Amino acid sequence: MNRYTYDEIKVGQSESFTVKITEDMLDSFEKITGDVNPLHNSVDYAVSRGFSGRVCYGMLTSAFLSTLAGVYLPGEKSFIHSVRINYMKPVTIGDTLTVSGTVKEKDERFRIITLKTDIYDDKERKVVRGIMTVGVRDE
Repeated sequence: MNRYTYDEIKVGQSESFTVKITEDMLDSFEKITGDVNPLHNSVDYAVSRGFSGRVCYGMLTSAFLSTLAGVYLPGEKSFIHSVRINYMKPVTIGDTLTVSGTVKEKDERFRIITLKTDIYDDKERKVVRGIMTVGVRDE
């Protein structure tokens, strides 16, 4: 886990990590949220709608942005203020995602960084793009 201080973070700095989407992740997300949409939990339904299999919940895919801020950039000292996301392509079970963020600006007054975020699948397609504002605690 990274522990960047506000002063250590530089505009242009980037961090990334990969994660593989599993059936268990979708099943757990359904149990936590109660979202029983068949697009996410029925192979037959998803295939009948033109997908290769169960489609990952968009909010599950974008939840990895929390990992980006909380573990990688800035890491332990992070406090997410806002996240704006756009879903570009569907994600399915077995996809390996690369989650990345780049510091676009720093707000000295409030000790907040703005991250441009992207998530790519293993076919190098952008599946999520977004902007996050993240506070960096002093402690």
